[in-house]
Parts: sequence; structure tokens; C-alpha cells
Amino acid sequence: MKIPKDLLYTEDHEWVKVENDIAYIGITDFAQHELGDIVYVEIETLGKNLQQHAVFGTVEAVKTVSDLFLPLAGEVLEINPKLESNPELVNSDPYGEGWMIKIKINNMSDSEELLSCESYTSLIGL
Repeated sequence: MKIPKDLLYTEDHEWVKVENDIAYIGITDFAQHELGDIVYVEIETLGKNLQQHAVFGTVEAVKTVSDLFLPLAGEVLEINPKLESNPELVNSDPYGEGWMIKIKINNMSDSEELLSCESYTSLIGL
């Protein structure tokens, strides 16, 4: 199970890569493994300014549909265009080609609630 040290995590199993006031967000390797084969990613929040913990989309696996929660308040700048035709990228490369959205962060202090690699590893029992 991959848990990159340079990312931040949520208790809802999203990861965050912060670059100045921009963040890339996706779901963790643990989350994609628990969900199983992902068949559809629905994100219709492009251009919207959302609060921290708001639902920004859903991910559909063979057996379930799961909400995606925004780890940091911000404006959704981009949705990964590759996921429309290749949602399985979330399974095969959750921290790379399987990223979900890019946001402009409203408030950097929101990141104080995020988990380090070590804390997330402990949360999932590894």
C-alpha cells in the first residue's frame, strides 16, 4: 500500500498535494483498494467555490458509490479530464494520473486539520 510522505491526508481518505495556493486532490491507495474497480467519477463542481468538507463529487465502483469531500475550502479550477474516459486511473495510479481536481485554496489554515503520512498510516492500521 503506497502512502507518499510528501502528501497530506484526510480521515475520509483523500490526499492533498499543496503547491503554494494550489492543491491537487484525489483518493488514497487505501480508498481505491477498499472501493474496488472504479467505473465512473462524477465531478460537476468546476468553477465553484466550496467550503472545506463539502462534497465535490462522487466515485462509483462496481459495488458502491462514495462521496468525495473537499479537504480545503477553495475554488475548483480543473477536473482531471482523463478520468472521464479512463476512471480506472484512480485504481492504477491514485497519486499520479488518477488525481481528481485542482483547486485554488481559500484559507491555508484549513491544512492544519490534515494528517501527515504517519498519522494517516496509523489511522488505517498499517
